Amino acid sequence: MSNPRPDWPQATTAAEIADNLAAVRARIADACARAGRPPSSVRLLPVSKTVDEARLRLAWQAGCHELGENKVQEAQAKADAMADLGIRWSVIGHLQTNKARDVARFASEFQALDSLRVAEALDRRLALEQRTLDVFVQVNTSGEASKYGLDPIEVADFLHQLPAFTRLRVRGLMTLALFSPDPDQVRPCFVRLRDLRDRLRPTLPAGIALDELSMGMSGDFEIAIEEGATVVRIGQAIFGARATPDSHYWPTPDPALQQ
Repeated sequence: MSNPRPDWPQATTAAEIADNLAAVRARIADACARAGRPPSSVRLLPVSKTVDEARLRLAWQAGCHELGENKVQEAQAKADAMADLGIRWSVIGHLQTNKARDVARFASEFQALDSLRVAEALDRRLALEQRTLDVFVQVNTSGEASKYGLDPIEVADFLHQLPAFTRLRVRGLMTLALFSPDPDQVRPCFVRLRDLRDRLRPTLPAGIALDELSMGMSGDFEIAIEEGATVVRIGQAIFGARATPDSHYWPTPDPALQQ
């Protein structure tokens, strides 16, 4: 069900990307069947970090009409270069307040909200752009210091403060599981996010929805689906293995920079 270290060959043609998409969707369908869910209950978000424009145009031909990126600068450069395609962009990595202006301009979704300062900065910039933004609250379910996200015990209070930011449309919760080849280490992270959502739902303020759970990546998305994921973020299983280590995109938080 999960293989964190597969040999993901580079997909360099539209046909290869389409084949990989089909294979991932088949695995999504199988996981949904095990969980007694329809495949339509899971959104596949292709993650395009480190993938160049030429291959992303092939990906668009293959059916990737929304893409996720961790770093704002990389995402915005791609969004500008491929504005003709009408791609829906999702920023899924940690955001500092000084990048809120950029996200407000081009992104349709932000999946890593874990700070009221960022919420305020995004809301202010979105008002200037006369736009709204779908957001997910990031939760640290693994308890690792190397991960961003709110402690689960902080989420209820955080959610109750978000209605003040009227340009943010709160859609759900997001998490990164423990990076491990052992499903017994990975699965509890997804269970914690689902259980947290279920506990919070009866107490949510007006205008806040937790219909979505964004959890699961190329190595663990089937486990995530079995535990309730509605969005899976898949990069390497579609585009091929990255030369850049994950630590480049999921850096260790610096307390002085968590803003």
